[in-house]
Amino acid sequence: MELARRIGVERFYKYLELFGMTEKTGIDLSGEGKSIIVNKDNCGPVELATQGFGQSSAYTPIELVMASIAAVNQGNLYKPYVLKEIETYFGEKIYENKPQIKRKILSEKTTDIMKYALECVVAKGSGRNAFIEGYRVGGKTGTAQVISSTGGYEAGHYILSFLGMAPMNDPEIVCYLAIDKPNNCTQYGGVVAAPLVGEIMEQSLTYLGVNRDYENQIEKNLRWFLDTPTYKVDNHIGKTKKEIKNTFFYNYVFYGDGDTVIYQSPNQGEKIKEGDTIMLYMG
Repeated sequence: MELARRIGVERFYKYLELFGMTEKTGIDLSGEGKSIIVNKDNCGPVELATQGFGQSSAYTPIELVMASIAAVNQGNLYKPYVLKEIETYFGEKIYENKPQIKRKILSEKTTDIMKYALECVVAKGSGRNAFIEGYRVGGKTGTAQVISSTGGYEAGHYILSFLGMAPMNDPEIVCYLAIDKPNNCTQYGGVVAAPLVGEIMEQSLTYLGVNRDYENQIEKNLRWFLDTPTYKVDNHIGKTKKEIKNTFFYNYVFYGDGDTVIYQSPNQGEKIKEGDTIMLYMG
């Protein structure tokens, strides 16, 4: 509320426009929705305050993702797309989408500050359930009240969300997850959605081959935030199933019908949390 008050109505709406929050993104899908925001002419002190902490407005997930990327990617607002390319059976490329910058909206100095702030959310703040050891993760929690059809908000009903990005020194991936009115849980995005985003991002970063960085994480001197023990992964390549000892601390899943392990994920030396799974491919 205080930040919105300092910025003022004119600058607040100027940046909504710059971040693309007042128009369709132009993504290559039919039927794209558009944000619902308070008319600028009707925005008084109360409306400005409520928008400052996320109420009175409704944005689409793709708008949120597009804007968040600009906040950490040198201030460039990119046009999102789903389909990258189409090739014929003979390898002829007949359709291709390439990254397209709509406009530059922030300085690199500002995005560096944003990256540090978002990383601190996961390192020290409400998003620490999305922490991944070895990856510099940034993110933001969301705990939104659900609008009632009769006016006001539904009592006890929320949309819990988390938007995560990694690695923050060179962002490669963003994941936004929203859960509509979950039951039987603590009603905070950082408690319900953040751990799921952490799981998705850890597996995605491993699949993409992004190297872990244990030395430069903000978290490296804040281990007391980690409630779950971690273990170093042993080398299983070349071993048979009989040679791999079961453990109570993590699980194994075997793929393929071969006699020995030819590939494993995560790799030897990487750290996993208690209860995680090591995937072993037999050949």
